[in-house]
Amino acid sequence: MADINNIVEELSKLTVLEAAELVKALETKWGVTAAAPVAVAAAAPAAGAAAPAAEAKTTFDVWLASVPADKKIGVIKVVREVKAGLGLAEAKTLVEGAPKLLLEGANKADADAAAKKIEEAGGKVELK
Repeated sequence: MADINNIVEELSKLTVLEAAELVKALETKWGVTAAAPVAVAAAAPAAGAAAPAAEAKTTFDVWLASVPADKKIGVIKVVREVKAGLGLAEAKTLVEGAPKLLLEGANKADADAAAKKIEEAGGKVELK
């Protein structure tokens, strides 16, 4: 019983990545899988149904979630770049009023580019 307790203690020290590697190594060594057959059968239809819905989404709304006070000026500049035709006063109002909708119905590439620019400037963004 002491050996089992020692093994449990050692396994508890593993990181998540190390534990995942251990599982893969044991599956390969013993020729088994760690997934329970009932759980896999029940989860497979749900995962299959969710995956196409996520892939089917082609337009995204970019929300400016929040902006730290010390990053506000940089984010205002980026918001003016991302949202064409926005004046300085409008951009300032939008940033100070976060959370606010920044882009609506943007394609994946434009939404990701806008999110990346705003996050680099210090703002927090949500894609919906």
